[in-house]
Amino acid sequence: MREQEGIAARALEFTMLTSARTGEVIGAHWNEINFLDRTWTVPATRMKAGREHRVPLSARALAILEEMQAHRHADDGFVFPGGKGGKPLSNMAFLMLLRRMGRNDLTAHGFRATFKTWASERTSFQNEIVEAAMAHVVGSKVEQAYRRGDMFEKRRRLMDAWAQFCTKPTANGKWRCRGR
Repeated sequence: MREQEGIAARALEFTMLTSARTGEVIGAHWNEINFLDRTWTVPATRMKAGREHRVPLSARALAILEEMQAHRHADDGFVFPGGKGGKPLSNMAFLMLLRRMGRNDLTAHGFRATFKTWASERTSFQNEIVEAAMAHVVGSKVEQAYRRGDMFEKRRRLMDAWAQFCTKPTANGKWRCRGR
């Protein structure tokens, strides 16, 4: 992925590393990013569950954001700007990128499934931490009423481990993180 040039490639890599939904990433604004805290806060209005979601950012995710600073437009504030001023990257950008790469077998959303499978099969992180990292609503209404925290520091360790897994080269040069 890093060999690919362009905003769409960086946005897809950021999507993979954060396990976020496509719409959350392409709609990201600079005022949601806190470099000091290494956090991206997606407002409730852009979340499927309608709740604000804090995303811990790995070193590689931060490096992507640093790279995107060169494309920053003061007028729109999109982290991953589209070709037209004031518009974010297109919903089709990831699909077109994967096609150009000859990877019609992959989808952007499939990387979320890959993340979930990896976390379940290759780590000892609790399922509720993994689900919280994916911004899924966890537990019954009663459980939710008693859960006051967001397990952020545990999610940070999970996302750092995921970034290490995704960015470590394989012996045969194949993608480690498959979006199917």
